[in-house]
Amino acid sequence: MKTNEDQLTMSGDAQLRKLQAIVQQTISEEKLMVDNLMHEPREILSRGQTISDKVASFGGSWKFIMAFSVVLGVWIVLNILLPTDQKFDPFPFILMNLVLSAIAAFQAPIIMMSQNRKEEKDRKRSENDYLINLKAELELRSLHQKIDLLLQEQITSLFESQVRQLELLKKIEKRLGES
Repeated sequence: MKTNEDQLTMSGDAQLRKLQAIVQQTISEEKLMVDNLMHEPREILSRGQTISDKVASFGGSWKFIMAFSVVLGVWIVLNILLPTDQKFDPFPFILMNLVLSAIAAFQAPIIMMSQNRKEEKDRKRSENDYLINLKAELELRSLHQKIDLLLQEQITSLFESQVRQLELLKKIEKRLGES
């Protein structure tokens, strides 16, 4: 016949095996997410992507706005103040409009290429955020399973303890009835 200590040891071992099974299941479910988060693929940029990033960075800065304003101001002032035979773009500034249109025509798609790449990076970041949230959800689920297991074990041990106490009370009652 098993003693109470043996029964407690066996139930403790069974509880530990169940907890280990839950931990192993959680680790296997999280492995993919952890690998993706820890080993994020490095971005390999082509020459065109590097150039588009630099153009977008410069074209969307105050340096560009200031420099371009100075160039346009100098262009206009020179074409107004120079003698008529030395003006390279007289008053309606048709050449300047052509240059501005050409710059805008080239700069817009280059900036859009850079923005599309950054949008892709943002999408990957949001996927990583999703994976982190999913990992947290799995952790919570694992914790719930562990708590449920502990509660179940406690209820079982309380029930067994009450059964033993009831048996003891019956034995005591029987002895008292005999005397």
